[in-house]
Amino acid sequence: MTPSAAFDVMVLGGGLGGLSVALRLADAGLRVGVMRKKPSTESSSAWAQGGIAAAIDVEDSPARHAADTLVAGGGLCRPATVDFVVNQAPDAIRWLQQQGVGFTAAGPNHRGSLHLTREGGHSRRRIVHAADATGRAIIAALEARVAEHDGIQVLDDRIGIDLITSAKQRMPGPNRCVGIHALNRVTGRVETIAARSIVLATGGASKIYLYTTNPDTSTGDGIAMAWRAGCRVANMEFVQFHPTCLFHPLAKSELISEAVRGEGGVLRLPDGRRFMDAHDPRAELAPRDIVARAIDAEMKRGGLDCVYLDISHKPAAEILEHFPNIAQRLRTFGIDMTRDPIPVVPAAHYSCGGIVTDLDAATDLPGLFAVGECTWTGLHGANRLASNSLLECVVFGAAASRRIVEEIGGTPPPATNLAPWDESRVTDPDELVIVSHNWNELRHFMWDYVGIVRTNKRLARARHRVDLLQEEITEFYGHFRVTNDLIELRNLALVAELTILCAQSRQESRGLHCNRDYPAALPDPEARDTILIPGAAARMQA
Repeated sequence: MTPSAAFDVMVLGGGLGGLSVALRLADAGLRVGVMRKKPSTESSSAWAQGGIAAAIDVEDSPARHAADTLVAGGGLCRPATVDFVVNQAPDAIRWLQQQGVGFTAAGPNHRGSLHLTREGGHSRRRIVHAADATGRAIIAALEARVAEHDGIQVLDDRIGIDLITSAKQRMPGPNRCVGIHALNRVTGRVETIAARSIVLATGGASKIYLYTTNPDTSTGDGIAMAWRAGCRVANMEFVQFHPTCLFHPLAKSELISEAVRGEGGVLRLPDGRRFMDAHDPRAELAPRDIVARAIDAEMKRGGLDCVYLDISHKPAAEILEHFPNIAQRLRTFGIDMTRDPIPVVPAAHYSCGGIVTDLDAATDLPGLFAVGECTWTGLHGANRLASNSLLECVVFGAAASRRIVEEIGGTPPPATNLAPWDESRVTDPDELVIVSHNWNELRHFMWDYVGIVRTNKRLARARHRVDLLQEEITEFYGHFRVTNDLIELRNLALVAELTILCAQSRQESRGLHCNRDYPAALPDPEARDTILIPGAAARMQA
């Protein structure tokens, strides 16, 4: 590929959001590029175990699905968004099946139907899944379709640096997104790519924390690029910590699915006592924020390294049927989940805030769309309901595709004269240890000060530390050629700053945001989203 490549649409990200958009647009006859840092198998979507929430059972309904989503969201879900998503959930499942995804079927007495599991916060069994590796099955099917599609070109080993706008290029007419500068991680060259529309599907930002269930690609790239291009972000303070990440010295980002608790798994202290019923009447089936805080409280109270998730009281054959991949993975660490309790700790899992979009996935910048975890759509509110994330990717992927197809005829062709990346005044970095040191410092203080439980003093300390880091990173970025690690560090530091600003603005405890200095939640009628506007102070909006 040459440094002057051009597409109708460039999609950043190879997870479910990105691939679903790319396939729909290519099926509509558009020339689509898909830019990935790493293979789609290393995306957060591919790592998803549980499944996709959809009210497809005769005893369920979109209205019940919506009600559960609103309860989990702690008063900050946008009802219009929730209704929009849950009502399209059955169509999302059918579309995935049409792409070749093989979901787990119900038993022989339920011919033609799908097996449904139940997860925390859901009042019904409505989780469509492919055993316990749903994300892997979905990504494999969509990747196969992408590979055979003539309308899609995959650009691997590339990371976006910054969006290109017509205003920056001094083009006539209203400002819009016209392309992107991206680093080719193989050649080390910065490429200039033009497109009529850009879709950000870059995932979340959980790598700002020391412990996370996310892959290494979750560095907030899309959120940071959109902010620098002038887009609003919202509700960055709501970071979901998954209650059950495997605690083992050789394990890295090993998630133990929500479905283990949904199928009867219980949480125990090292002496075998259950504790969740003392924290919430729903016990292990309470929403994730409640379970994560309960585990955190028990660990702090007892000085524990971990707690234990135990499903060994269920028949071994049943456990292995529902969780074959988790069981196999645990065996590599010497744990037999049919007999042994699983050591677990909470870990950063999902970003409920992000780039502000409308119901067409459009951002504040014309020509720029965003889908998936990098966005704030109003679906998740103060806490995401389990298995609504993959659903959001498919539904808003379809919405973005419809809007882009409608608009594409009225937009100018991809620009052929975009200014190339200017590195005439930079040199090769001389001390990369600065990058790795700042990366480690950032993740440590975010875990200590902006983690599961926060205080005003902790947030102030984090703000001071991130300001100092930003100064160092800005100086380094201005003097040296970009590298993958420098780009990701720059993005992580910015996303950390946005997260801290949002957390300092919310003077209450709500959903995933728990501040000991404001232990109570404001009355729901007074609940506001935290909207950050580039160049302005954070403000709360209804």
